[in-house]
Amino acid sequence: MLKDSSIINVSPEIMGGTPVFAGTRVPVQTLLDYLKAGESIDDFLDGFPTVTREQVIALLEEAEKQLIGVVA
Repeated sequence: MLKDSSIINVSPEIMGGTPVFAGTRVPVQTLLDYLKAGESIDDFLDGFPTVTREQVIALLEEAEKQLIGVVA
């Protein structure tokens, strides 16, 4: 699970409990919005330098694992 990990933090004290990238105030939803709009990971990282490429890749890999597990 991603919640309260090195990837994502969920706390009522940070952005009212919105899932954010750990160590930042950047909502995970912002990454998803960028990707849905056809923007690249690099575009997202340029706009939000407090998020690391490793965090983004780890989030996507974990989401993939969870989706594959549901389908398998």
